[in-house]
Parts: sequence; structure tokens; C-alpha cells
Amino acid sequence: MKRLNPFIIVLCSLCFVVSCGVTKPAPAPAPKVINLALVGNVQSNKFINLDYGIRLSVKDARANTRVLQKYDVSATYLPQVSVAPDVYSFVSESTRRYMRALGFNLDADVATDYMMTVSINECNVSYLSGIGWAAVAELGIEVYDHNRKLVYPNVAAVGRYNMQGSAYDFNLASAVLNKAYFNALSDVDWDRIAFFLKKQSSPKLEANKQVAGDGNTALESTVIRWYLDSSPKGADVSMRVVSSTPEVKNTNQNYVGTTPYETTEVFDVKGLTYNNSGNVQIEVTCEKAGYITQKKRFNLRQAIDQKEISTKFNLIKEE
Repeated sequence: MKRLNPFIIVLCSLCFVVSCGVTKPAPAPAPKVINLALVGNVQSNKFINLDYGIRLSVKDARANTRVLQKYDVSATYLPQVSVAPDVYSFVSESTRRYMRALGFNLDADVATDYMMTVSINECNVSYLSGIGWAAVAELGIEVYDHNRKLVYPNVAAVGRYNMQGSAYDFNLASAVLNKAYFNALSDVDWDRIAFFLKKQSSPKLEANKQVAGDGNTALESTVIRWYLDSSPKGADVSMRVVSSTPEVKNTNQNYVGTTPYETTEVFDVKGLTYNNSGNVQIEVTCEKAGYITQKKRFNLRQAIDQKEISTKFNLIKEE
């Protein structure tokens, strides 16, 4: 009987031992999903009677786009998390739905619509020992008028929410983040935004709203009665704007008629606001051949409050 080589026997034994000691690696945990949804009650049609529409622009301004920020269950393990739908698409669509529910008229008229810019500054959730799931959503809000002038400066709307629960319950994580996001939308000063989209009954109620010539201010809806007379009658009347505020420009004289001059008109002085009207005057010139030219100035703040400008020129003959 032929004997086996001892070296072969030892090698086979080692191979058997190594093969028995090797185990298959554990499968990687399946990726987790955060499902985004707009949840919560909205006060329906609160702003349904606004005079102007609004357009929405959304941009993703997050410095860190990870939705799961912290997970202190393990010092070495951070679950893989996907988001459905993606944050940008979700914020764009859900903000529109939220605003339509409130009664805002979106994309009504490109010529007169205001523009609201929403910056996604934060939208994330974390699991923290002792706290549970905690989420934060922050939106930066800006509003521009139809001339693209900033009327509502960048203001942060912040929503937070947390709830105790299992660190492995990503359905709960979704619910917490959705609640935080809804709280952020609720934190937006919608009443203030709606204020700009509606003509007020009095210039005092929109003291800083400038006249742009588009008829969207209370000043442009304020009817002023003009009555200018002279003795003798038949004098030529001209007017010009005299301003000491940089927002309103001085103008040249503009002939309007002869005395007695009576009319009702609304203001169309570019850049004029109720607040700066105290620094703006209307200069009225009355002139007639053979008489000395006379001028009078009227403060616009007083004219707005009284809704009238009236005077009489007693003309003096030239010597």
C-alpha cells in the first residue's frame, strides 16, 4: 500500500480548516426612505379677494443637502436615506398648493403679479438619544412688486418638531419632518404678504407704498378736488412738482388750463408715498398779460388728508 506524502496531508488539513472558518459577509441594510407630504390644516380662502396675483420662485440654498443629519444610535453607522420626492420638487409643489388653499391667485397676470422667492435653507431630520426624532425646516422668504422692487425683505420662516420613538422607525422620521415643514409654512407672515397684494382704502394704511404709475396704490385711488380761481378771471394756470426727497423728482411746469379751473384728479407722482408726501409740494403758477405772475405752493400731505387743493389769486396789474 502506497503511503501519502505527509506534506500533502498537512496542506489539505489547513485548507479544510480555513474553508470552515470563512463566513459570508452580512448583507448591507436596505436604504431607508423619507416620504415627504404636505400634512396639516390650512385656513381655506383667507385671501381670496386680493387685487393682484403672485408668482412663486423656489431655490435650493441648503449648505448640506443630507436629509438625515445626525444619528447617534451608532458611532460608526449612518443609514443610507433617500427622499421621495426630492426636496426641491416637494417644496415647489407643496408651497403652491398651500398658497392656493389660502386663496392667493398664482400666475394671474405677468404685468402686475408680485414675485415671491422661497429659499430652502434647511430641511432635515436627526435621531438624538433622549430626544428621539427631531426635524427642522427653514425657508427664506422675499417678495418683489411687479417692477421687481423688494417690498418684503428676506425673512426666515422656521418650523421644528420632535417625537420620541424607535430609531429604526423611518415612517416616524417622515412624519416628524413633514410636521416641521408644515410649521415652517405656517410661520410665514402670509397676512403681511397679502397686504401688498391689495389696495388699501387709505394711503395711511400703506404709508411706504410708492406710486409707480400702475394704479396699484391707495394714493392713485385718492381723488383730489382742485379749484383755482383768480381776479380777474381768465388767467393761465401751470403746475409743477417741487420735491425735497430723492424718491420724487422735480418736474417742469405743465399748463393745465385757465381760471376758474376746477377738476377732480388722482395722484400720479412717481415715487410718492404717504410718508414722504410731507416733503413734496405742488407749485401752482397763475399768470395773465398785464398782471404780475403769482405762485403758490401746496404741501401734498395736507392735500392728501384734506382731499382738496383750492385757492384764489388776486392779480396785481403791472405798472
